[in-house]
Amino acid sequence: MPKPRVAILGLGIMGGGMASRLLSSGFPVAVYNRNTDKAAAFGSAGAFVASSPREAASRADVMISMDADDIASKSAWFGDDGALAGATRGSVLIESSTLTVSWIKELAAAAGQRGLELLDAPVTGTKPHAASGELLFLVGGSTSALATAQPVLAVLGRETVHLGPTGSGALMKLVNNFLCGVQAASFAEAVSLIAAGGLDRAKAETILTNGAPGSGIVKRVVASAAANDFTPNFHLRLMAKDLGYAIEEAAQRGIALRTARSALTAFKKAIEQGYGDEDFSAVVKAAQQK
Repeated sequence: MPKPRVAILGLGIMGGGMASRLLSSGFPVAVYNRNTDKAAAFGSAGAFVASSPREAASRADVMISMDADDIASKSAWFGDDGALAGATRGSVLIESSTLTVSWIKELAAAAGQRGLELLDAPVTGTKPHAASGELLFLVGGSTSALATAQPVLAVLGRETVHLGPTGSGALMKLVNNFLCGVQAASFAEAVSLIAAGGLDRAKAETILTNGAPGSGIVKRVVASAAANDFTPNFHLRLMAKDLGYAIEEAAQRGIALRTARSALTAFKKAIEQGYGDEDFSAVVKAAQQK
C-alpha cells in the first residue's frame, strides 16, 4: 500500500521533528511554516514547501498541526488560506498542539461540515522524541479516523492511546502538563529553601532525585540547572500557557486547581524576568532572583 501523503503545519521544535521523521521514513510530506526560512531546509530534504496551510492540505491525506496556542491553531485551519479550505473530503485532520477542549470541539464541528474527521492528538515527549519517533499520542476522536491515521502515528510515536471522544486527548494533555508545571515550580521553591538554609545543593538534589520526589520532571530540571543549559525543548512561556488553559478547563467543571495557580504565578514571574523563550526548567533559575 502506498504511504499516505502528510502535511505538517508548523515547524517548531515538535513539528520540525515530526517532519524530519516522516521524510526519513519515506512519506510524501508537504510542510507549511509562517517563517519560510525555517521551511527551506525541509524542502532541501524532499518536502514540498507550501505557501499556505491551504496549499499544504490540498496535497495531503493526513494533516498534522503543531502550533503554540488556540490563536495560532485557528489561523492554521480557518480562513481562505486555512487548511480546512484545501482539505479533500475524507481526509483526516490531526491537531497535536496543546489547546483548549472548547476550541478542539469547534474545530471538529467545522471539519465535520466539510466531510473531514478530526483527531485531537497532543503528544508527550520533547524534541529528541519527535525526531526519533518516540512520542506518545493522547488521542480523542473516532476509531475510524484513528485507523486512517495509524500508519502515520505509528512512525511518529512509540504508542497511541485512544482516550475517548473528541476533546479527550486535549483534556488529558492539559492534566499532564499542569502536573509537570506544578512539579517544576515546587522544585524551584525547594531549591530556594535549600539555599536559604545553607544546605549543600548537590547533596540535597541527589537525595531528592534518588528518593520519592525524584520524578522524571524533577530529574530533568536538576540536569538542566546543573549543566546551566536551558536550551528549549519546551519553552517556558508555553508551560505558562498550558497551566492557564488547564485552570480554565477545570473552572468550567467547577474545580479550582490551586496548585496550578501557584505554579502559574512562578512561571509568569520567570517570563517577566526574561526567561520565556528558555526551557521551562529555567523556572528554577528565575526563583533564585529576588
